[in-house]
Amino acid sequence: MSKNTYAIIGSGALGGFYGAKLQKSGLEVHFLLHSDYQHVLVNGLIIESQDGDFHLSKVNAYNDVNKMPKCDIIIVALKATHNHLLPELLPPLLKENTVILLLQNGLGAEPEIASIIGEENVVGGACSLASNKVSFGHIHHIDYSQIRIGKYTKNYQPTAITDKMLEIAGDFENAGVPVNVSEDLLLERWKKLIWNIPYNSLSVILDARTDEIMADANTRNLVTEIMQEVIEGAKSCQRQIPNSYIQTMLDQTDKLKPYLTSMKIDYERRRLLEIEGIVGKPLQIASQAGVKLPKIGMLYQQLKFLDARNRQHI
Repeated sequence: MSKNTYAIIGSGALGGFYGAKLQKSGLEVHFLLHSDYQHVLVNGLIIESQDGDFHLSKVNAYNDVNKMPKCDIIIVALKATHNHLLPELLPPLLKENTVILLLQNGLGAEPEIASIIGEENVVGGACSLASNKVSFGHIHHIDYSQIRIGKYTKNYQPTAITDKMLEIAGDFENAGVPVNVSEDLLLERWKKLIWNIPYNSLSVILDARTDEIMADANTRNLVTEIMQEVIEGAKSCQRQIPNSYIQTMLDQTDKLKPYLTSMKIDYERRRLLEIEGIVGKPLQIASQAGVKLPKIGMLYQQLKFLDARNRQHI
């Protein structure tokens, strides 16, 4: 086991789950919390998981990044809508060679982090994780947990796998989280969008769980057509994803227990939706390359309307 120390920025359904798994494996982990800081400080974290439930009675909990120690690895698991906070959250935690591992949906966030710390120590990760935070300090892991990680380079050029990436992957593997290490981060981001764009968007627009979307022939066909557009979007970035990957995603979703997506939960709680990172940025990138994605464009317009109306009376 390595001696890496970890900081978790965004200790919700994703960051809280992975951070808890890393701590359970014996690593030193520090959690930045917001609304549930006091609860977690006193009561710890409860993880209800298909891999086995566990309770961390004591965790290193903070509500101020300036009180946290500098760490070897910083896991950024914030919603992309909070990335404007990163210039103040990251610097106090940095050692000379601290690595930022960005576990976040969508496209385009790595350059923002690279502008703060330099691109050399930025790693991105695409997570296949079905997990919800059900109450203060209580996370329900429903299914899947795999992470695919790749090193960020300027313009997302493929690059060699580094020893540090393998070390981080080893930490997660020791914690029971499967990790694939990739030479092409941008490809992994587009592959994740094949799931994220249709299911996150349609769950809000149609007010439906994943199983409900899959059970109806019309919406199942719509998902397939949207996935095909995502593949065309990837091609606009010279990334090739085989059409067979669509069936893989459909099969995995068929097996998934009834699930409310993160965007649907944010919508129900009247939070700002991650529309730009998940839908808007891919749409913009494809458009700049002269590739039209009409169904994804329609999703974007519908989500912008619903999001604005939903938060009018907050």
